[in-house]
Amino acid sequence: MLRYLHRSGFQPFSQRLLPWVQSVAVPRLHPVQPPAVRHVRSWSNIPFITVPLSRAHGKPFAHRSELKHAKRIVVKLGSAVVTRGDECGLALGRLASIVEQVSVLQNQGREMMLVTSGAVAFGKQRLRHEILLSQSVRQALHSGQNQLKELAIPVLEARACAAAGQSGLMALYEAMFTQYSICAAQILVTNLDFHDEQKRRNLNGTLHELLRMNIVPIVNTNDAVVPPAEPNSDLQGVNVISVKDNDSLAARLAVEMKTDLLIVLSDVEGLFDSPPGTDDAKLIDIFYPGDQQSVTFGTKSRVGLGGMEAKVKAALWALQGGTSVVIANGTHPKVSGHVITDIVEGKKVGTFFSEVKPAGPTVEQQGEMARSGGRMLATLEPEQRAEIIHHLADLLTDQREEILLANKKDLEEAEGRLATPLLKRLSLSTSKLNSLAIGLRQIAASSQDSVGRVLRRTRIAKNLELEQVTVPIGVLLVIFESRPDCLPQVAALAIASGNGLLLKGGKEAAHSNRILHLLTQEALSIHGVKDAIQLVNTREEVEDLCRLDKIIDLIIPRGSSQLVRDIQKAAKGIPVMGHSEGICHMYVDSEASVDKVTRLVRDSKCEYPAACNALETLLIHRDLLRTPLFDQIIDMLRVEQVKIHAGPKFASYLTFSPSEVKSLRTEYGDLEVCIEVVDSVQEAIDHIHKYGSSHTDVIVTENEKTAEFFLQHVDSACVFWNASTRFSDGYRFGLGAEVGISTSRIHARGPVGLEGLLTTKWLLRGQDHVVSDFSEHGSLKYLHENLPVPQRNIS
Repeated sequence: MLRYLHRSGFQPFSQRLLPWVQSVAVPRLHPVQPPAVRHVRSWSNIPFITVPLSRAHGKPFAHRSELKHAKRIVVKLGSAVVTRGDECGLALGRLASIVEQVSVLQNQGREMMLVTSGAVAFGKQRLRHEILLSQSVRQALHSGQNQLKELAIPVLEARACAAAGQSGLMALYEAMFTQYSICAAQILVTNLDFHDEQKRRNLNGTLHELLRMNIVPIVNTNDAVVPPAEPNSDLQGVNVISVKDNDSLAARLAVEMKTDLLIVLSDVEGLFDSPPGTDDAKLIDIFYPGDQQSVTFGTKSRVGLGGMEAKVKAALWALQGGTSVVIANGTHPKVSGHVITDIVEGKKVGTFFSEVKPAGPTVEQQGEMARSGGRMLATLEPEQRAEIIHHLADLLTDQREEILLANKKDLEEAEGRLATPLLKRLSLSTSKLNSLAIGLRQIAASSQDSVGRVLRRTRIAKNLELEQVTVPIGVLLVIFESRPDCLPQVAALAIASGNGLLLKGGKEAAHSNRILHLLTQEALSIHGVKDAIQLVNTREEVEDLCRLDKIIDLIIPRGSSQLVRDIQKAAKGIPVMGHSEGICHMYVDSEASVDKVTRLVRDSKCEYPAACNALETLLIHRDLLRTPLFDQIIDMLRVEQVKIHAGPKFASYLTFSPSEVKSLRTEYGDLEVCIEVVDSVQEAIDHIHKYGSSHTDVIVTENEKTAEFFLQHVDSACVFWNASTRFSDGYRFGLGAEVGISTSRIHARGPVGLEGLLTTKWLLRGQDHVVSDFSEHGSLKYLHENLPVPQRNIS
């Protein structure tokens, strides 16, 4: 039975390997039997994937998301991945990380095989050391120590280096895999092993037997005896491919063993449409057979025999043979520690080779279309943008039957899968569509003077005037869950502000989103800017979208607090506008009106408990306990079937209290509320600052001085006096609609409407002005006069 290591305080393997590196010894292989039941273990920071791994080999996977079902995987390590930058020795830390990832996947029940370079580099290191040692001893005997600096190392023949390095390389791999209780076995091959039928059957049988015994085969060309490289002509066929380098070896091995996935690791991020490093080079996310003409290949890797052209030819050969292929970077320090597991999880890493072309554009192409369309949108006259929004509002009411029919399909498919609050968010109605149309017309009215509005004018000097004007942010990515009504709201705000827009809706609202997006594009078409708003329908994961920092300028998540937190964590270099939680408080002061309190609490908590602006914590002044007002609040909550959780202080006043709250920092999103007792308005403020989320907080009191103190001292995006928390909404604020509620302190805060989707740029108009004219001995002086700003056209 295979013995597993269970360790506490697990160290990175590169640290545990250090003592071994100083004296390499070949560890003894432990014979293993395939376990009857494979138990998934976790000893590293690489997450495990629990997926069914049974798959009939035939056609390659069509989409990245299917890669998690790969059972048999070949990982090819290029020379640039395995070797150090000086090409004399191995990159031990990088290699240890790769071995760890392969071990994790092997112990998930997959069958892993390695095709590795590195023997030449390892042998070169050993031979250089031997030559230096030999020369230094010889010269020390004849010439003295003073001439040791002049030692010259002869050019080393590659085959000799390979012969000297093979045993050490394998000993290193064995020692690494032993740390994870995994056995490895070396197989050296040449081209003849694949062309001789008997040898090919022997090789195939050996590999299958090793996989059956849960051993990781480590395959390499026998570089000590390999003949010179052959021409590439044989790559045109399916039945034959010469083993001239490890790229072709990996492809041949993958097809021969009916492998599900071939991962080719190199020193570049993947396949580019032109040589990496050139100005216009773009990483190709998905490469299809026949696309070679659109790619310009550069020079080969700094080490090794194959360049990117050889990798692409080998990858296409493997793809034609039924194996999926990904080419990715195995050397980048930020990603090499999880690149293999990321690929298997279906993340957007490197270039994925696929035979299935999507029906529509890629998300990168959609982003470029949105940027181009957004720029055209921004150049339209305000009246034209308003006309588009008015037309969209009309379509929402004119096409209501078609919209509601699509929404009905979504609701039927979601029945039994979504909780009641989420079903309520998903549902559209005639009244909702009418409200949407009214909100859109408000946005159209307020958009007349949004883009290009002058905020500041300054006369820098004579005939040198500066203006600060509003401009669109660029391309927005709005990710929303279960809220199809969000689509036309956000679209209208993007149109009014001249922004390009990418929309990613939840699959539970797919039918509703599709019809609403079609109507949006119909409205945009009246002025030829149909491409400005794109709906992402591909299998793109949210995490992958958050990496498109060269396309997207701002991400706005609309959904659960978990969604917002996940996006904030995943966004790389892209600002995220939003709030992770809506923990809204209402403080009932000792001087609160009996008539107002129950109405405000009921509306804040019960009107729409799933909303982010719903009441979650009710703070009650201690003097109100055991008063008729307090009893009325409790009775009303019971009638509304609201579950009460007692805060620590509140629980201490009660003999038989409700369940004590587990955390005072909880967003329930349902008919549940926490009640806590405070001694003063200051204690209420302190509680809000400690446990709140800076979203919306309310005071109920008749004392104006206490109310103003609360309004000025609570540091939240929205602070109200004697008003429901539910007023924290763009439509109710008169913004027409909102893209979300922001609790950040930079740019926009609170309900984000049209103004929050604009930024500024500076326009300077001069007449042959140069800075040297304003120096100490120059002829001009700075004036810095404030000039009047044109008044906004508010109709």
